[in-house]
Amino acid sequence: MLYDVGRRPSLRSNSRTLSCASFCDWSIAMISQATTECDTVPSAAAILLVRYGNIPQVAKFQSGLTIPRGTTVVCRTDRGEELGTVLEQIPGSEAQPDSDVATWSVLRAASLEDQQNSRRLLVECETAFSDWLRRIQGWKMELELIDLERTLDGKLILYVLNDRGPETTRLGLLAAANGMGIVHVQPVNAQGIITGTSGGCSSCGCGHKK
Repeated sequence: MLYDVGRRPSLRSNSRTLSCASFCDWSIAMISQATTECDTVPSAAAILLVRYGNIPQVAKFQSGLTIPRGTTVVCRTDRGEELGTVLEQIPGSEAQPDSDVATWSVLRAASLEDQQNSRRLLVECETAFSDWLRRIQGWKMELELIDLERTLDGKLILYVLNDRGPETTRLGLLAAANGMGIVHVQPVNAQGIITGTSGGCSSCGCGHKK
């Protein structure tokens, strides 16, 4: 089970755009200390509650470490390797991952290099936003692009203001057909992430399995 926890400050609202530098400052203020400053303890079967993503979600992650609240970590989701923030360790009998994310895991506490890479990718996505707007307009898509994100392992996530359906499927297929590789198209609405079956067709959420 995923838990929507609201949205970060929008990059674009009423045609106003934050500068890359300002947004990077906000992003770094939201992440915790580097690896050298956090105390991780080996653990046989820890389950951590972690917040991750530009449009935040919260899920349970398996971990071989007991990691303090507030630590920035690298975690593996269905979208790739992402930075996240530990909210708490799930105690005792509750320490079981959700069935739909049982393979998700915390890989390590984030290093300074991980956090620098995240900042670099953030700036690259801001630069690429206008190009993706033009592509979507050229393809005559009936959806609105509101944000981009790249995972630490280079996978692209497109956040679109739209229900999960044919247009999100079509966007993923067109991106792949135009040589842009596998793209995760993530629908959102005023409440946050729209959850549902995802997978195949460039992770566009049409329900076809890879």
